[in-house]
Order: sequence, then structure tokens, then C-alpha cells
Amino acid sequence: WPLTFIRPYKSRLSFSKLSYSHSTMNISKSGYRVFSANSTTACTELAKKITERLGVDLGKSVVYQESNRETRVDVKESVRGQDIFIIQTIPRDVNTAIMELLVMAYALKTNCAKNIIGVIPYFPYSKQCKMRKRGSIVCKLLASMLAKAGLTHIITMDLHQKEIQGFFSFPVDNLRASPFLLQYIQEEIPDYRNAIIVAKSPSAAKRAQSYAERLRLGLAVMHGEAQCSESDMADGRHSPPPMSSGRTTSGHPGLELPCKILLTLMMAKEKPPITVVGDVGGRIAIIVDDIIDDVEDFVAAAEILKERGAYKIYIMATHGLLSAEAPRLIEESAIDEVVVTNTVPHEVQKLQCPKIKTVDVSMILAEAIRRIHNGESMAYLFRNITVDD
Repeated sequence: WPLTFIRPYKSRLSFSKLSYSHSTMNISKSGYRVFSANSTTACTELAKKITERLGVDLGKSVVYQESNRETRVDVKESVRGQDIFIIQTIPRDVNTAIMELLVMAYALKTNCAKNIIGVIPYFPYSKQCKMRKRGSIVCKLLASMLAKAGLTHIITMDLHQKEIQGFFSFPVDNLRASPFLLQYIQEEIPDYRNAIIVAKSPSAAKRAQSYAERLRLGLAVMHGEAQCSESDMADGRHSPPPMSSGRTTSGHPGLELPCKILLTLMMAKEKPPITVVGDVGGRIAIIVDDIIDDVEDFVAAAEILKERGAYKIYIMATHGLLSAEAPRLIEESAIDEVVVTNTVPHEVQKLQCPKIKTVDVSMILAEAIRRIHNGESMAYLFRNITVDD
């Protein structure tokens, strides 16, 4: 007899169970998971805010340091065939955070995750994106390491240089925090119409101009000995050869250089006295930048602006690294308030300095995750962004 005529009821029930489990597996394959790659409780705060906005649970994983300081990652749930988002904020121990991200990405890759997207609000080593003296472009090295570990996409915010995106072999979404900072200026700074946007160096003028145009405020630019422009740093390619007692510089008669030219090459650059281009008298001065780490330049700029007549000084920056003695220096300076986003954990610094305020950007990060998973356009997140932002 054919099997169709003697199929028992029990086998039909088993078949229905098999079909149900198969459909359930298909549903899970189309889903996504959000993990945190940090080993400290303070750094998982942003991840929890993002998952709450998305309405999902934070992925179950354990990230810890062994007694010999090796990083170990244990993923506690299946990730096969799913889109995985790894949220990694960068605490003070930058290199440990990088290893946590690399090890977790590689663990997810070997567990057959479909796509691995790194959500790195502050991209570390972004300041080392150009050749300096006889060093290296460390940012390019980190981009290669992330690709090798298994990342297929990155969501970040306000890269130090937009050209860093060219270091990666996969897509990079460079979000902007300026809409949140602009909203803070409009809602939290009394009489902001009497403010003026200040660039503490000529290299920051484009960003300051972008803020000034959208707020319809004036613009001032500072330059002189207080600013440290990246173009002023020698990269080694124009360093003069060593002076010798003879007429030649390397023993070859064809490479002789007059002594005056050698002395000119070896002379240090003399910066002009600090100058403020723009009237800040009787105004609220708002200094904008992307990163605030060592605050000596900001403190010096605030003192100059006070001398020029500004009666309030605000610092607006995306990434508040605030290393070393930054909280104490801010507290003792003429700066009235420092406003940064929560791309970098800085709760300890806020306890040391009440002048530090935080703007939450988890909303745009959560929306970016949702749109990438659903294959939607990201243009909506850049609708109020200018080219120079």
C-alpha cells in the first residue's frame, strides 16, 4: 500500500509540529539582536537606552578580563543568520575596548551571524588619521582590523575627519550630533539670540559657520599662538638634513645647500599673537568643536573671550573625552558650561565638575539601527545637516 493511505494521525501531528518550528525559525532569521561589547556597567548605559527605544532586549553575552588581562567573550544565545548590532562606547581604557569589540565581532562571525554592524559613537584613534613625523596612520590600521574581525558595517558619529570613511572596505554611516546640540542652544541657553558662534582655530571655522548659519547668529574666529592647527605639525618629510662642519649635507657635492637656506629651514615657526576676528563684546560666546579632551586650549580661548567682553562662555562638543585634569581645569576656568553628548561615558567627570552637561543621542542611534535592519534610506537622519557639519 502507498504510504499516503496508511499515514497515522500521530505522524500528521508530528508533521504539523515540524512545519510550525520551521516557520518560527524563519521568523527568527529575519530578526536582529543588539549586544553590548563593554565589560563595565557604566558603559552599558547607552546600550540600554538604545534597546529601550527599539523595544528589544539586550543580547545575552559576557565580556570580561581574565587574570592575565586577556579579553574573553561568551555569547549566550544563538545568532545564526541574524543581523547583529554591537554597541561599543569607548571608556578611558581605549585599547581594552578595542579588543572587546574585535573579540566579540570574531565570536559572532564564527557563530554564523549574517551581518555584524558595529555601533561605535566615538571612533577611537580618529585623531591619528594623518601622517605625523615618522609615525603611522593608526586609524587605517584599526579599520583593517575591524574588517578582518568580521564587521560588515559601522555606525559612528562625527568622525574627526570625514575622509576616515575611505579607510574602510565596508559601508560607514557617519551620523551628526549637531541637531541635538542646536536644540540645546535654543532651549537651554537664555537669550541665545544675543550669542555668537566662535571657532577656537581656523580649522574649526567650517563647523562654526554651519552652526551660525542654522541659528542665524554671528561668527567669530580665533587664531594665533593659542591654536594648534594640524597643518603646523611637521610630518618629517620636510625636515632639514643635519648641519655638518663641511659645506655638504650628506657627503655628495650635488646636494650642497647654502647655509642661509639651512638656517631658514631649521627655524621654528613663530605664531602671531592671538587675535579674535569678530565682535564678542557683550555677547554670549559659544565655542563649537567635535572633541573636547585636553581642555587647555579651551580654557585659554575662554580667557581671551572674557577679555574681549563676552559675558558668558559655552563649549559645545560631540565627544567629551575630558581626560586627565580636565574637570578641575574647567571648574576653575572662565567657562560657564560644557555641553557634550553621551557618545563617551563621562559620569565620573560630571561628579567632579557640575559645569558639564550631557545631551542624549540614543534616539538617532536607535533609528539608524532600525533603518539599516529594515533596509530603509538613511537620508531622513541627515535632513538638517550641512556639508560642512
